[in-house]
Amino acid sequence: MTPNSEREVDLAKRAKIIEWLKTELVDQMAHLLKGIWEGSHHKIVDGLASLISCCYILGRRLGVSYRSLDEAVLDKMKKHREDGHQLEDWYGDISALEDHLRKR
Repeated sequence: MTPNSEREVDLAKRAKIIEWLKTELVDQMAHLLKGIWEGSHHKIVDGLASLISCCYILGRRLGVSYRSLDEAVLDKMKKHREDGHQLEDWYGDISALEDHLRKR
């Protein structure tokens, strides 16, 4: 195999994996929603864990490091908190997530 054809195969493989991860996101969202509908704590936790891990891996495949994704989530939570997001005002969810991420 020539270097050029190896590069083309690698590019096709990377594109295929990204497409597969996108379908996994949809599939896991359906799994989560079904778990919510059924009231199954196990399915809810499993669906959320699958979505989160899939997002991290998709980000990595797209060139986003885990650390930069974590930092972006923290930045987003900080902005939401500063903007008076309703979830923060009513439940303190935004600052709770910020605290959780900072303590990891």
